[in-house]
Amino acid sequence: MNTLNILILDDEERVRNEIEEFLLEKSYRVEKAGLPSEALKILHAKEIDILILDIKLPEMNGLEFLHTIKKESPEIEVIMISGHGDMNSVIEAMRLGAADYFPKPFRLVDINNAIERTRRFVELNTKLKKIEKHYSLISRELQDNIGHQLIGKTKAMQDVVDQMAKVARAGNTTVLITGESGTGKELVARGIHYLSKRKHEYFHTVNCSAIPETLFESEFFGHKKGSFTGASDDRSGWFEIADHGTLFLDEIGDMPLNQQAKLLRILDEKKVSKVGSHKLMEVDVRVIAASNKKLSQLTHDHKFRLDLFHRLSSFVIHIPPLRERKGDIPLLIDHFTGYFSDKLGKRIEKIDPEISANLRGYSFPGNIRELKNLVERAIILCESNQLCWTDFEGLVPDLPASKKTQMPMEEGVYALEEIEKSAILRALKKAGHNKAKAAGLLDITWQSLNRRMKKYGL
Repeated sequence: MNTLNILILDDEERVRNEIEEFLLEKSYRVEKAGLPSEALKILHAKEIDILILDIKLPEMNGLEFLHTIKKESPEIEVIMISGHGDMNSVIEAMRLGAADYFPKPFRLVDINNAIERTRRFVELNTKLKKIEKHYSLISRELQDNIGHQLIGKTKAMQDVVDQMAKVARAGNTTVLITGESGTGKELVARGIHYLSKRKHEYFHTVNCSAIPETLFESEFFGHKKGSFTGASDDRSGWFEIADHGTLFLDEIGDMPLNQQAKLLRILDEKKVSKVGSHKLMEVDVRVIAASNKKLSQLTHDHKFRLDLFHRLSSFVIHIPPLRERKGDIPLLIDHFTGYFSDKLGKRIEKIDPEISANLRGYSFPGNIRELKNLVERAIILCESNQLCWTDFEGLVPDLPASKKTQMPMEEGVYALEEIEKSAILRALKKAGHNKAKAAGLLDITWQSLNRRMKKYGL
């Protein structure tokens, strides 16, 4: 962010002008209003980052205006000023979401310091909004084209989506997708296809582990009638079928070595010849391969060709296992609950938070596919409009049925965020949802608590 947009709402013209003059010297962009109605017009017409708001105003007081603004535009940071403030007004302003509060007369340098403190929150919110918008647009496009979204708020999943969007624009680049079974490798492959210029052409999936060696050439290249026993008709191979589209080679690590050599030749020459024909046919196919095995290790063990590995891995996307992005578990549970509720004709109106808390303690060897199956079975067992942990008990292999598991410490920022969020919830509950008391219990300022509550959507 280069320059902050600041709106001053104060009924005293002298105060407005004095603050404006000071802020313009600091290279901020400044708007002024003497009435709430004037300020609303500015807020509806322009992007404002910070609002400097007086409490005593005509038409409505500053606290009422603060409530209105935070309801309409919660991302706008508000600095309160007042010559008639008392402690109750300060507490109420902070409760409604004000970032700071200054009694009149105040030093302009203190206002500037408050703006600078607030700047990093504005910049972070702007960055998060851009990421969420980018992620949302891609996810919605995938939903429209393939009936699925890539669900996840963790940085790991947002990185996957960003990589998908970038490589989709490189229309001919081969892609290698790695990840454990059940992480959604085919969904990512389909996403790349439908985000690319090839989206109106065919997307064909091949399970490399299911191809008999004797049929490899026929399946991949096609064959002419009479070229071998049983070839009663001409047949198109997978490369011809996917011409101008995308060929997804799933479990590429299971392909035998002699077949790998033939595949490498096609990728290099972009030409195929049907079995029983000497005529070469040019094909324009994007190849996306996937494997739940470490191909680098297979090459070391001489079970996978090194040259094919390098040819396929022009661009690598790794999908992390669910145990490494447990912050996405609540979103996935919510999504699958809605999906299976509709599919099974159940009316699930509420999901017990205990479910997410307990499932965080599970390793999910089957990843998202396993979580999806767990939710489906739990909804079948559910006999009320609330999905409860008792509906899951006995379904999760390595969790005791009658004992809650403690959330394990995870690496990275999301574990810390969950711990902080949990501490805030406990403090609020103990303080009877009084923010000032909760802040005291946590030994942080009211403003700090308010910012954290906004961050976690509490």
